[in-house]
Amino acid sequence: MQGMIHHIELYVSDLRKSVRFWGWLLEELGYSVYQKWEQGQSWKLGETYLVFVQTEERFLEIPYHRKRVGLNHLAFHVSSRDKVDEITEKLSKQKVKILYQDKHPYAGGENYYAVFFEDPDRMKVEVVAPTKP
Repeated sequence: MQGMIHHIELYVSDLRKSVRFWGWLLEELGYSVYQKWEQGQSWKLGETYLVFVQTEERFLEIPYHRKRVGLNHLAFHVSSRDKVDEITEKLSKQKVKILYQDKHPYAGGENYYAVFFEDPDRMKVEVVAPTKP
């Protein structure tokens, strides 16, 4: 287990929106609710968990932007291209903007099958299928 990520903690501008958005996605990917408290919630898969915490009001003035210093995006494996397509369809039904639509699902290249989108704070998220040999 040495070197594996233990957890990632993300501060969000609106915990309710983030829990609604990330909850269905993470559960779709096999995560389960791990911890819940007034100012946060986490989901766990194996030994790794993701934590979402409400940002304090005094720190909300400057919003997140993935092009600034810090985290750019999170990418998740799925088992197949069909799963990428299924998640893409669910995102569309929820009116979540698919990034790079003109190149979807090959925005990462001709052998890279994925969907790219943003969470409520505009953090980029990627769901990627295994590369075909």
